[in-house]
Amino acid sequence: MSVDIFEAKKAYLDRKAEERARLFREPDLIYLFFELTRSCNEKCFHCGSSCAPGLGHGPDTEAFKAVLDDVKEHFDLKKLQLCITGGEPLLYPGFADLLGYADKQGFRWGMTTNATLITKDVAKMLEDTGMGTVSVSIDGLRETHDRQRGLKGGYDKAMQGIQNLIDRKAFRHIQVTTVVNHKNIGELDELYEILDRLDLDSWRVIGIEPMGRALDYPDMLLTPDDQRYLFNFIREKRENGIPVNYGCSHFLGLEYERDVRDWFFYCGAGTHTAAIRINGDITACLDIEERPEFVQGNIASDKFSDVWFNRFEVFRKPLSSICAECQECKWEHWCAGGSRHCFDYDNNKQRVCFKDILF
Repeated sequence: MSVDIFEAKKAYLDRKAEERARLFREPDLIYLFFELTRSCNEKCFHCGSSCAPGLGHGPDTEAFKAVLDDVKEHFDLKKLQLCITGGEPLLYPGFADLLGYADKQGFRWGMTTNATLITKDVAKMLEDTGMGTVSVSIDGLRETHDRQRGLKGGYDKAMQGIQNLIDRKAFRHIQVTTVVNHKNIGELDELYEILDRLDLDSWRVIGIEPMGRALDYPDMLLTPDDQRYLFNFIREKRENGIPVNYGCSHFLGLEYERDVRDWFFYCGAGTHTAAIRINGDITACLDIEERPEFVQGNIASDKFSDVWFNRFEVFRKPLSSICAECQECKWEHWCAGGSRHCFDYDNNKQRVCFKDILF
């Protein structure tokens, strides 16, 4: 990579660091997540929320609608995305009622789903309720996907669900997300050949993270060699004009920043991103470990807008401020301690750092 490109990346990262400092003072809500349910018809070994069949659902639709009314009053809906997640969101009672209401109120919304429940009729319902974007999980070839997600036949159902969405020709962006681990990384090329034949808008390829249920499977975590292979795979596909993106997580160093995704690293938890958990708790990114200090309020007793504008202090300072190792790192100015969802808050250190792996 040329010196000029490195210098351009440094200049942009400097501007991102200035923007981060501003957002700590002046947060700007862009992504609001509703965790509708912890129930799921699959039981993925890597699930960050440890979802499984038969678990509970979130607040009733009227409680969620009250949040929407509050948000509409106090935020600019033109730049806000409502993100629907679970569990499997389609298992939530009143799904169509809630999202139909969101659509009528002017919200743009999208969903993360395993797509196994997306029949032709469900795809039409999603169109009728205004869904704009969707991310579907495909975590390997047929046998691997079914084994890792705990549902026999899940791959075929998910692929049919994707096709049902494509056939509607109504959605702004259809994405597949693949969580890569030590056992399925060898299937990336063949999986790409399959997905390339679909009319997808993008393929999001992310590494398994040491969080949630995945902490019970250390042998499935990516090795340094796996990580390097993953990023080189993504970069190669992108150089060939293929819409593959690494996820939002982690500072990747000058060699890979902006080469494997369409943006530079920034963890927006609490400055760009907020969420309502299934118990009504108001917090930042749903992937962050559930701890009392991260609960900023509850929709049963607090208005979301009041909480967003007057609390969230724990998220509005650099994560590196509580990590001695990060404070001594020469990359701290651009990384600021990394992603909050994979931080070890008991020992105040980052679980995932690509220093000495990628740079």
